[in-house]
Amino acid sequence: MSYKDATLSPQERVQHLLAQMTTDEKIGQLVQPFGWKMFTKNEDGSITLTEAFQQDVREGRIGALYAALRADPWTEVTLETGLSPREGAEALNTIQQYTMEHSRLGIPIMFGEECSHGHMAIGATVYPVPLLAASTWNPELYERMCAAVALETRSQGGVATYSPVLDIVRDPRWGRTEETYGEDPYLAAQLAVSAVRGLQGESLAAPDRVIATLKHFAGYGASEGGRNGAPVHMGLRELHEIDLLPFRKAVEAGAASVMTAYNEIDGVPCTSNDYLLDEVLRKQWGFAGFVITDASAMNMLMQDHGHNVVETGEQATAISLSAGIDLEMSGYMFSRYLSAALEQGLVHMEQLDRAAGRVLDMKFKLGLFDRPYVNPQIAEQVIHSQAHIDLAREVAREGMILLKNDAELLPLPATASGRIAVIGPNANKPYNQLGDYTSPQPAGKIVTPLEGIRAHLAAAGQEERLLYAPGCRIKDGSLEGIPYALEVAAQADTIVLVLGGSSARDFGEGTIDLRTGQSLVHESEESDMESGEGIDRVDLTLAGAQLELFRQLHGLGKPIIIVYINGRPVVERYIDEQADAIIEAWYPGQEGGHALADILFGDVNPSGRLTLSVPRHVGQLPIYYNARATRGKRYLEMDLTPAYPFGYGLSYTRFQYSEPVIERATIDIASIAKPTTPAYADTLTEVSIQITNIGQRAGHEVVQLYITDVVASTTRPAKQLKGFHKIHLQPGETQTVTFPITAEHLEMLDRNLERMIEPGEFRLQLGSHSAEGKTILLTVKA
Repeated sequence: MSYKDATLSPQERVQHLLAQMTTDEKIGQLVQPFGWKMFTKNEDGSITLTEAFQQDVREGRIGALYAALRADPWTEVTLETGLSPREGAEALNTIQQYTMEHSRLGIPIMFGEECSHGHMAIGATVYPVPLLAASTWNPELYERMCAAVALETRSQGGVATYSPVLDIVRDPRWGRTEETYGEDPYLAAQLAVSAVRGLQGESLAAPDRVIATLKHFAGYGASEGGRNGAPVHMGLRELHEIDLLPFRKAVEAGAASVMTAYNEIDGVPCTSNDYLLDEVLRKQWGFAGFVITDASAMNMLMQDHGHNVVETGEQATAISLSAGIDLEMSGYMFSRYLSAALEQGLVHMEQLDRAAGRVLDMKFKLGLFDRPYVNPQIAEQVIHSQAHIDLAREVAREGMILLKNDAELLPLPATASGRIAVIGPNANKPYNQLGDYTSPQPAGKIVTPLEGIRAHLAAAGQEERLLYAPGCRIKDGSLEGIPYALEVAAQADTIVLVLGGSSARDFGEGTIDLRTGQSLVHESEESDMESGEGIDRVDLTLAGAQLELFRQLHGLGKPIIIVYINGRPVVERYIDEQADAIIEAWYPGQEGGHALADILFGDVNPSGRLTLSVPRHVGQLPIYYNARATRGKRYLEMDLTPAYPFGYGLSYTRFQYSEPVIERATIDIASIAKPTTPAYADTLTEVSIQITNIGQRAGHEVVQLYITDVVASTTRPAKQLKGFHKIHLQPGETQTVTFPITAEHLEMLDRNLERMIEPGEFRLQLGSHSAEGKTILLTVKA
């Protein structure tokens, strides 16, 4: 069989294989059921395949499996019933071996796994959520994190991950805000490229790389009212300039897969949108990978299922396949209805061959036909290695953001004798430190803020300085824990109050006695979850009794350091005004407690910067720094300035900016290459600025470049991020940062949505965040 000849190209092997496949076998390559339902675990850690799965394999009806190693309350896979890293690798080998030996043509399974912030499997390293990783403004660090995730995933046999999430957030009430990089397309594009490089590397066939799946295509973060999967009202200009930019850049970087979004855009569901999936993705961008649906998204096309654009399953599969869908995630539409759709003439065999061929092409590129198995010993060695634990801590401490530091309360003195009261619902709840899409965790793996602070004090022989009380729960409005919290705080000199939200599903973690701080187990206890997929809010205030807890603690007159652990911004003006210091920690992952202690005690100078504008009031939404210049300026009650602007973050030192200098202040438009030529990426001029550390501590600064097209033929954003550099300076040190200016920095879309540059003035702003900086003009002459 020539398709087994590894000397042939993947395309040649695909054509030889398709020629031997039946219609049912081709349809089977488009089918990806729930992987964890295909087997049961035995007492010795091995697995037994279900009879149904074995039959489907023998009949060629399965091409991929979704999340075979996923463990969480939704899958009902627990620490006890799930698989260890070694067992997971052995299990996927068992599945793959049966498939290779019992399917007619020996076509391997493609295993797709969830890896938003670490492989969602038991034992894997749990990194900070993407929102925190983006807040590092360090693409190189994020690439290392993605490479580590790829290694852990591939070592067990997973070959595709459903990340990165490239949705641009327009309303942070949306529960999936934590999974994104924030509100800016340029920053998201840089991180998207890092994710693709980190996950895919130089070759998908490498034993430490996996497919990157760009999602959700497209507009998913701009849904009506911040509601998950709600309609999106957006013109093509905004779609291309904002939401599609990160996808285009990731495709140019070589991304191998794209996932469609649940939402519709202007009445057309993304799952059946041929403009997006064929015209833009394939024809304009030259995408050569495969397109996968989100879970059960094709079902939503049918009458009474959501979008209601077709009546039957046959019609739903037909419009999806015709638009460009190649693989169905965890649905049953292709397996049930595609054969009949072919018989009815709703789709044609050429379209089925195209989709099946794309999936098979990726299997050949992954090397699955030639090397279908993994070494369980390697999985045991690399998963949750010390190097990966250290990396999780590094990312967490680079992404935490110091929002306020009155009277330089922070960092706390390392050798002081004063007592510290750690209080709050997120002070010692392990699962509340993690984002959604997290597997069950063994006791002691997740370092909470309380544990991180305790470890830091213990290392100095000062553990007796530490006090603790939970105070309240995340969503519960009960005030019963506040008296005990006040009693504890009264004994302290400084209060660290850890508030925020939770994306923790019901892991059976139990709860905490608010009056004593002791752990309890109540199976019926309501979940803390107020963020995550499908958990959207009408407000951005703190839930439950958290604000009241702060008010009463504030009444003690003691310094209060607020630490927010959460998946979306918190809008609490009273806390903003009255707290002495505020740290935004997002969901910092398993090493978050250590990272927080590193920052609180000054071992690490905070360098995180916001990737979202934090409003002063939810009524300001949508609020983002790159709004159109024509937008209304204020409400009756307040203007549109945020509480904390995009790009903002403080340091324990201070940085001084010189006046910027531009190499050439005037450019002849005739000298600018066309967008379709390689020369379009050439440097037209350079702008430079000197930054000096005028403080007493070494630290990182994120130097940011924003560009404003002063006058244009279509309305333009007030400013747009077009460059950034994260630099490290010793006290008194000066560094010159230079930004090359290319045609892409100055481009816009004309009325036909073609990329072009208009003559005129461009204002270049260089500074520490979007709301301030030094400016200089660049002129493009006709």
